[in-house]
Amino acid sequence: MPEFAPFNPQCAADLAQLSEQPYAVITDLIRFHARQQPQDAALIQGERTLDYAALDALIDRAAAALQRDGLQVGDALAICAASSIEYVAIFLGGLRAGVAVAPLAPSSTAESLLGMAADAGARLFFADAASAAELTPLADRLSARLILLDDTDGGLRWSDWLAPPGAQPAPVAIAPDLPFNIIYSSGTTGAPKGIVQSHQMRWMHVQRGTASGYGPQAVTLLSTPLYSNTTLVSFFPTLTLGGAVVLMAKFDASAYLALAQQHRVTHTMLVPVQYRRLLAHPDFDRFDLSSFVMKFCTSAPFSADLKQQILQRWPGGLLEYYGMTEGGGTCMLAAHEFPNKLHTVGCPAPGHDIRLIDDAGNEVAPGELGEVVGHSPAMMNAYHRQPGKTAEAEWHDAAGKRFIRTGDIGRFDEDGFLTLMDRKKDMIISGGFNVYPSDLEAVFQQHPAVEVAAVVGVPSERWGETPVAFVAARHGAQVQAADLLEWVNQRLGKTQRLAALELVEALPRSAIGKVLKRELRDTQKARADL
Repeated sequence: MPEFAPFNPQCAADLAQLSEQPYAVITDLIRFHARQQPQDAALIQGERTLDYAALDALIDRAAAALQRDGLQVGDALAICAASSIEYVAIFLGGLRAGVAVAPLAPSSTAESLLGMAADAGARLFFADAASAAELTPLADRLSARLILLDDTDGGLRWSDWLAPPGAQPAPVAIAPDLPFNIIYSSGTTGAPKGIVQSHQMRWMHVQRGTASGYGPQAVTLLSTPLYSNTTLVSFFPTLTLGGAVVLMAKFDASAYLALAQQHRVTHTMLVPVQYRRLLAHPDFDRFDLSSFVMKFCTSAPFSADLKQQILQRWPGGLLEYYGMTEGGGTCMLAAHEFPNKLHTVGCPAPGHDIRLIDDAGNEVAPGELGEVVGHSPAMMNAYHRQPGKTAEAEWHDAAGKRFIRTGDIGRFDEDGFLTLMDRKKDMIISGGFNVYPSDLEAVFQQHPAVEVAAVVGVPSERWGETPVAFVAARHGAQVQAADLLEWVNQRLGKTQRLAALELVEALPRSAIGKVLKRELRDTQKARADL
């Protein structure tokens, strides 16, 4: 275990110099705020408000309960639920106990949830009623103990599981390289990749928060789910630096705007499709959004015209992040500072090394296209229990420096701004969530009438992109497109479901037999334009 000098949460001078701290434990800083500003709001959910003193005490009770149940430093727990105060409490309680947290997507299939929980080695599984109901048909295969965060029937109730008021966990040492969370990138095939992020990596996300105006006066409205890294890169800086988080269990444009006005929100993280829906709301311009300091966006292609609309109609700055959950290099575009660069994703963040390589792994010349690879202080440890996948995701320069491959193709302009040209991989980003065509195509292969299927992403006003399938049936098989669409969607997670399906005689292929997905996308787009 590497040596490290922990942050001293008793020292106000340290707090004032957070950006210079090499490492600190996030839950230590929450305890600091509980002592310095005990009655300040930490979490707001509907009519409920939890101040820092109450949050810290709840974290202690959760951590103590984990230790009571035998979980030790390095063990794991899983959470699958909508955002709530209880969700936050068990997430932070796990961190205080040194337990890695695996936040899982409620939209996943029951089979996928079981696979991810087992892969993480989760000993406890925290769920709400909706997620527990999804698991019910396969409950006998869940090896982890089920706890219901919303105190519903079907498992051990959260209020009964929680340690009693005043409980204190045994203190544990949290080293920088200890796993913080395991975020799963995919979930239909039964073998998703678990991205292991360390406490050090999360601390790096917090450090950059001071430059974006996070602090005790910040009020952050979050409508994206807590299982997503998109949300967590805004959630943790807010609490760690003493601000308040307003939680929405589900995004709704009208409710979002009302909350933003009511709580005088200063910060938010949204994906492009949410920005588009908000700006399209008929009453958008009637709401008072003058309190906003900074708005963030990540996870999906962010068009220049949409950025321009936000700058014109929504007060406060606009910062776009381009990067991966795996970490590595991040680019940042302060759109309000560089209105002539809205077609780019910005420049490498301070301390981040972004390079472009060709198919042979050689760096390309300035101005040329290449795959984006990045190195930074914030990088995943590995894909959980998948050393082969980890090696595939890495690239090393001549000096042996480790980079993470993005699979995206881009070009730097003369000012050092990165423009993304295309995705090397065929991943679809729908509503801010990653959808992997190969996962969907694998489901099609289970149908006896299907010879081959190809899934591509096409533009969608509602979702940004949406998956569409082209399917060639087996010779002599009789199948209707509508019936096949219904069959496959029943077997997919909610964010993966197909918008359309077309039966074709054959898929277009290259001379070496590779399916030409670009032609399929272009064909679908041309039809949509008619």
